[in-house]
Amino acid sequence: MDKLLITGGHRLNGDIVISGAKNAALPILCAGLLSADDVVLSNVPSLQDVNTMLKLLRQMGLRVTQENGITTLNGQGIDKLEAPYDMVKTMRASILVLGPLLARFGEAKVSLPGGCAIGSRPVDQHIKGLRAMGAEITIEAGYIHAKAKRLKGARIVTDMITVTGTENLLMAATLAEGETVLENAAREPEVTDLANLLVAMGAKIEGIGTDRLVIQGCDSLHGAEHTVIADRIETATFLCAVAATGGDITLKNTRSDILDVALDKLREAGVVLTTGPDWIRAQMSSRPKAVSFRTTEYPGFPTDMQAQFMALDCVASGSSRVTETIFENRFMHVQEMNRLGAKIEIDGHTAIINGVDKLVGAPVMATDLRASASLVIAGMAAEGETLIDRIYHLDRGYDRMEVKLSAVGAQIQRLK
Repeated sequence: MDKLLITGGHRLNGDIVISGAKNAALPILCAGLLSADDVVLSNVPSLQDVNTMLKLLRQMGLRVTQENGITTLNGQGIDKLEAPYDMVKTMRASILVLGPLLARFGEAKVSLPGGCAIGSRPVDQHIKGLRAMGAEITIEAGYIHAKAKRLKGARIVTDMITVTGTENLLMAATLAEGETVLENAAREPEVTDLANLLVAMGAKIEGIGTDRLVIQGCDSLHGAEHTVIADRIETATFLCAVAATGGDITLKNTRSDILDVALDKLREAGVVLTTGPDWIRAQMSSRPKAVSFRTTEYPGFPTDMQAQFMALDCVASGSSRVTETIFENRFMHVQEMNRLGAKIEIDGHTAIINGVDKLVGAPVMATDLRASASLVIAGMAAEGETLIDRIYHLDRGYDRMEVKLSAVGAQIQRLK
């Protein structure tokens, strides 16, 4: 099992190219199930989760070719309408095949999902919405069995804002008969990116980027070309790294307009930010100031950036409060950060962080994807060596993080 060895105390200087967004690429790959024609994608990130999804889709009969940075999907030969447990257990996003399979082929058998241990992420809203569209759904032996001769449009109001739920129902609605209205829809940029691809494939969707999506169902969708948006979480992670360590980095192939809340917090911490149409420059020459925040749905502060900002707060001047409202078990990195000398106390869904003058390297263990990134930042800001175990979590969502950071001055190496 690979580990990362980090020698802290080095400032970051240089350029980093941001990869495509994991959370956009996964549903976009599933959209390939909706058409018999070629869906041609660029800027698909090279990640473990993407590889897992492509393996699952190939297993279903989707033809996948990858060359010169282009991923081409063709759904003409799909002949297996099942997502088995051994594939789904490693990645929760596999549930996103349910809506497309049911909409195009009239049936699907999908294992109940697994994924990170950051908390309960039920799929009941997916099932509720598909049932409202006329699907017959049973759950037996850990599998969702869904059937429908043809889905019918419906007005669906989810009990909570759910990103994957919105994506699944949106894809299903594109091939349903009549009009579907999704109320309380997720507004994340990754949902918008999926919707933009579906429109390019011939779908009729109004309200893109809002919490009310109106879809007029089509008999079929055709092929399209699409570029996956930049990963805003990878972008903000590297910005937190320079905030914690100091330096001057420019992130390329990214967007500042989908990062407003995170950028505001970084400015509050003392980072000097300048932005262009596809780049962000961050300069940090002093110790960061502590920043408090509360996670919430987009356009609020993203739960996927909570751990990385907490790493920044650990070495900041002052005290901060971080409240997690999305996942009930997303403070597992706290114990590991405290091993590095951080002073963090947990009170229910809130962490109270008292910044320290310095962290000191130690062996730590990654517990989930974003916790892994936070430990990398903390290790870079610490004195001495930090050894991070279980970094397979990191590879699920970051494209060669140690390579990109090493290129701008970090002392970080992967140990096989």
